[in-house]
Amino acid sequence: MEDHELADVLQYSSPTELYVITYYNVLKLLFCPFRVKVLSNVGLLRKGQLVWVSEVKVTTELKTIFIINGNAYHYHSFEILIEESIE
Repeated sequence: MEDHELADVLQYSSPTELYVITYYNVLKLLFCPFRVKVLSNVGLLRKGQLVWVSEVKVTTELKTIFIINGNAYHYHSFEILIEESIE
């Protein structure tokens, strides 16, 4: 992906917001900081630990990155914890 193509994609994103689809197929907007559970040991984080995501970034390959305690981690190492209400 070229720089101008990446810029086109990123102009509609925010490092403090993340859209997710819940277990009940509800589209929900999360605002940073939001809580996640560590699924496997990664960097300084340990499996089962609950941590806060301060920012959401995207790599040049369009892979989602979570910024936690100033460090970058791939999203797939975490479970997003959200409270749901069925309406």
